[in-house]
Amino acid sequence: MDEFFDIPTLIVIGLAIVVLFRLRQVLGTRTGRERTPLQRQREAAPAKAGEENVVQMRPRPAPETDEDQARVARKLEAEITQFAHGDEKVAAGLKAVADADPTFGPKSFMEGAKSAYEMIVTAFAAGDRQTLKNLLEKDVYDGFERVIKDREAAGHKVDFTFVGLPKVEISDAELDKRAANVTIRFHAEVVSATRDKDGNLLEGNADQVTNIADEWTFARNPKSRDPNWKLVATSQLE
Repeated sequence: MDEFFDIPTLIVIGLAIVVLFRLRQVLGTRTGRERTPLQRQREAAPAKAGEENVVQMRPRPAPETDEDQARVARKLEAEITQFAHGDEKVAAGLKAVADADPTFGPKSFMEGAKSAYEMIVTAFAAGDRQTLKNLLEKDVYDGFERVIKDREAAGHKVDFTFVGLPKVEISDAELDKRAANVTIRFHAEVVSATRDKDGNLLEGNADQVTNIADEWTFARNPKSRDPNWKLVATSQLE
């Protein structure tokens, strides 16, 4: 009994307690709700992405080996066939854009374009000039801004909800001397109601989904380091 409490044993016990205490300070304690590194990375990603409003059409990864190059070429050919819908002119235009811009892929471009469409129509309804300025070419932005200014001067307000895009298709693609241009037809479902300053309904229906159709052209200089495409032309389809 007395041997258990000898001085060397007490010193070892004391050192062990100090070490455990320091480890607890450095590492903390587990609660059973700790996030894994992957979870923390996913949580941090939206905040980082939100720092920039300009929509990037996500580029396809650059091939590293001959096998990668062959696989990427097959994938690109399949995507061009898929999104051209049998239109030889569109297919040729998409191929020309891809040849000039190695980061271009029709599938990722369409995903980015759909996100851009939702952001733009929602920002336009809300009068969000900053978002529009980042996404639109200057002449297009000026046209949108004039409508917003007239609406604000009249005291009108738009209640707007984006529902979805049941149909989206590439209608044209071309490469000119300065830019790659891709035109897309958007068939969207929205809920929209314009009211005057007293809240009276002027246009639309706040309780009904409406179908709208637009044809928009996005452009980008393939030689630019800026990966973003901007909206350069719009037209409303009947």
